[in-house]
Amino acid sequence: MSRIPQHIIDEIFQTARIEEVISSFVQLKKSGSNLKGLSPFTDEKTPSFVVSPAKQIFKCFSSGKGGTVVSFLMEKEQFSYPESLRWLAEKYNIEIPAEKELSAEEMAVLNEKESLFIINDFAKKYFCENLKNTDEGKSIGLSYFKERGFSNETISKFELGYCLNSSDSFFKEASSNGYKKEYLEKLGLIKTKENKSFDFFRGRIIFPIHSASGRVLGFGARTLLKEKKIAKYFNSPENPIYNKSDILYGLYFSKGGLIKNDNCYICEGYTDVISLFQSGISNVVSSSGTSLTKGQIKLIQRYTKNITILYDGDTAGIKASFRGIDLILEQGLNVKIVLFPEGEDPDSFAKNHSDSELQNFLIDEAQDFISFKSSILLKDAQEDPIKKASLIREIIKSISLIPNAITRSVYVQKVSLIFNINENTITNELLKLRQKSIIQEYPNAQAKPKSSQNISAYPQKQNTNNYIHEFELTRLLIKYGTVALFKAKEKEEAPDTTVIELICQELGNDELHFENKIHQKLLNIYLDGLTQNKLYSSDYFKRLEDDEIVQLVTDIETGEQELSNKWLSEYKIDTKTEADHLYETIITAIYNFKTYHISKKIRMITKELESNPKLSEEETIDLLNKQMDFEKVKRIFAEKLGRTILG
Repeated sequence: MSRIPQHIIDEIFQTARIEEVISSFVQLKKSGSNLKGLSPFTDEKTPSFVVSPAKQIFKCFSSGKGGTVVSFLMEKEQFSYPESLRWLAEKYNIEIPAEKELSAEEMAVLNEKESLFIINDFAKKYFCENLKNTDEGKSIGLSYFKERGFSNETISKFELGYCLNSSDSFFKEASSNGYKKEYLEKLGLIKTKENKSFDFFRGRIIFPIHSASGRVLGFGARTLLKEKKIAKYFNSPENPIYNKSDILYGLYFSKGGLIKNDNCYICEGYTDVISLFQSGISNVVSSSGTSLTKGQIKLIQRYTKNITILYDGDTAGIKASFRGIDLILEQGLNVKIVLFPEGEDPDSFAKNHSDSELQNFLIDEAQDFISFKSSILLKDAQEDPIKKASLIREIIKSISLIPNAITRSVYVQKVSLIFNINENTITNELLKLRQKSIIQEYPNAQAKPKSSQNISAYPQKQNTNNYIHEFELTRLLIKYGTVALFKAKEKEEAPDTTVIELICQELGNDELHFENKIHQKLLNIYLDGLTQNKLYSSDYFKRLEDDEIVQLVTDIETGEQELSNKWLSEYKIDTKTEADHLYETIITAIYNFKTYHISKKIRMITKELESNPKLSEEETIDLLNKQMDFEKVKRIFAEKLGRTILG
């Protein structure tokens, strides 16, 4: 794969807005000068995911992850660094110079996931091409979509396609382009029997299934034949990039609508999503015919806390889906239900009604889960008191799953009104269920808790002193690197040097280096820059492909690794007024670092003198002289540190 020129990388970073990109994945809300939302990396209830538009970085305090917009895409979408840049370039219409096609040899170099994504993208384009530019595709696939009322714009938007009814036309095309048979089988695009490979989706219309960022994860394929022995739908099998329990069809197209409308409609099929979207309902997804899963609910939770489930008139199917409603409640989300008239589903209703009629229907017919569940189950219970009592327990069980006490209380009142039962009776039953649930989830809750370990960003009992001084110099380099320093109080005079130059020169004079590999890696970049007369700002490091450096810079800029009060006093680090007395702050940090290394050398000499009886008189005198010299330098530093801190 050809390399993206540096000036293009710079343009991408300068143009891309992290808040715009991340808001496509996470529902962000204003929090001071920052934006905050639920972490896309952990299962948290309280938002700890912070985006800084000013610094163009994010920090997830629940997982520790952080970085730039590129880092986010690499982590969230498993993109490589170049893939993240290309995704951003496409989003912001930045042209990247033409790159050569991937050869079979280059494909082998890419890791498996990247290869699978590339093959799926190839397959998607192949199916789209078949639909629009082959006689078979136009007469069978395209005509079917047109009969369903899908416009050309909608067909293109959802990248609908068709697989030719030929045994191996796709396999031949993919093979001729250098794609591995092993990967084609893993993705379910081909099957092999008795050493003969054939196209798995042959003769079917194709629905590509996208990730939230638009990458093709897999495919749904529908037969247009009416033979009962043939499965109506085929779907991609589970593989490293396709896990159906964590995927929602249509999310890529609807995520903006979810945030804008603060609600997510969930329907059953692919065509339901497409028809509703074409009718102006832009906040709709599908569970692809499977029962709603916890993973799918968590996906929705990134964008909204409100879900409306759309059901057709199939009562048996509705009862089977009650578990999905309970899962939604358990995650702390609000759920409503819309029941379509008998014989109608979202797709058919959208076709038979105007856009405004559809939108009004969805608003007017939405009911809370208690009203819905009661109306469905009461039909079975009729006047049977035992069945009615069982129904009420079923509803109370659903309420018990709701984490928020106030919401539970509101629903208790509603059940009391609907069934004319005393609130205390319902509350007592509710408390029993919740207590039972807690005991099941935390069976050892009464056991004596183990003492928690003190978790720190810094190594414990391992080079702590040195690390703290290294980190302080690293922090100053990142925060103030290009700032000009003045020894004199009158800043009208010419600057003496910059922070980068002063620190690098002082460390270089004594041939000192950092023991922490990330700190040293960053220092080496500063040193290399100086040889080219370049002073690198923190923005430069945030654009690097190196995850460790990007993470370190992000942590420093978000203040996660600010030093504790104990360290501030113990190691004589003064950060309260460092910007006002920057030169003194830098010198103090340098002297602290050098003092540590001198003390280390003194200890090594002392140990050598005490533990090595084979030392000659001359060697002993030489070591004692060195020790005295180091002690003298240490005293000088101590005096200078004293004057710097006090003055």
